[in-house]
Amino acid sequence: MNTFINALGVLLFAFGIAASIALHELGHLATAKAFGMKVTRYFIGFGPKIFSFRKGETEYGLKAIPAGGFCEITGMTALEDVHPDDRKRAFYNQKVWKRVVVLSAGSITHFILGFIILLILAMSLGLPNNKDVPVLAQVSDCVQDYTVPFDAPCPAGAPSPAKSAGLQPGDQIVSIAGKPIATWSDMQKVTRDLSGPNEFKVLRDDKEIALTVDVPKVTRQISDGKGGVEVKQVGAIGVIVQQAFTYGPIDAIPATVSFTGEMFVNTWKGLMRFPERIPAVVKAIGGGERDLDTPISVVGASRLGGDAAERGLWAFFILMLAGLNFFVGVFNLLPLLPLDGGHIAVNLYERVRDWIRKLRGKPAGAPVNYLRLLPLTYVVIFIGGAITLLTVTADIVNPIRLQ
Repeated sequence: MNTFINALGVLLFAFGIAASIALHELGHLATAKAFGMKVTRYFIGFGPKIFSFRKGETEYGLKAIPAGGFCEITGMTALEDVHPDDRKRAFYNQKVWKRVVVLSAGSITHFILGFIILLILAMSLGLPNNKDVPVLAQVSDCVQDYTVPFDAPCPAGAPSPAKSAGLQPGDQIVSIAGKPIATWSDMQKVTRDLSGPNEFKVLRDDKEIALTVDVPKVTRQISDGKGGVEVKQVGAIGVIVQQAFTYGPIDAIPATVSFTGEMFVNTWKGLMRFPERIPAVVKAIGGGERDLDTPISVVGASRLGGDAAERGLWAFFILMLAGLNFFVGVFNLLPLLPLDGGHIAVNLYERVRDWIRKLRGKPAGAPVNYLRLLPLTYVVIFIGGAITLLTVTADIVNPIRLQ
């Protein structure tokens, strides 16, 4: 049964990737047609054609290798041989802003799709507590040493200090013993050093409430900061942090906007660190331990999707799909050919160049000769292909798995 659910998760995630690709190309298609450009083909996949149909002047279809897609617009560059009847509708004859909109529409579609996915997550399973906000999800019935089994019944008449003090799920801890608390990590660090009665201030229904908690010392296994653990006496009150926050339809919008901003920042940081993580991928292929922070391919992402489905971690599954869309959207805007960002850079260069020439009383310059950019384009394709091969290989021979 677990194997079936895992396989189903892999297929669902792969379908999500395919749907994202289809919508990416649909963004190009829709904007190009809206501006009156001629679109001759819209295909999902590469290689041999599985099927296609024609509607109007555009052929729509599916190809055998689900590794991308394309939207073929007439006259993408001035080097293309265009029929005289189509020249007015050719891409290169449109205003620059229209060209930029069409080229960026794929990435914008990814961003919109990612936002919608997060919005649904916010209203259903909840957005992760990435900021480590010290909000209580649960107040335990008692506090016991680590030697007692997790599911062992609590001793009669020994409620947890938090429960005795009146702490409730949903309370946000703002200070402990006069010390401001910004994160759950702060709360744990301060509480472990306490014993006896101490003042806990919490935010409840937008009101600050002061409660006195009698903090006991219990034996726990604590990280020693070096990858190991140590057994020591620490203060504990019996509370569990809120892992995710669920919102109503109205509150979900600003919460999702904020969370989307965080994901954009993390995506950009990840891209900037991408080159330095490649050696770790090579090491993993050779049998070394796979670093959880190494890049993964769509194969690895799909396997993680299967693991998440098998364990019922649907929030993680959905979050991965949103993150994938943001990553592809940002990556595709990098100013490198043959990415859309590279074409955008060329078109903006032509616009700025012609504006400067106009100020100097000169006519507009000739369109950029893409043939001269081919060597650089081939280098980008080669590097991209090599990285793809490395990550796919690593995801097959030494994959990252959910534990």
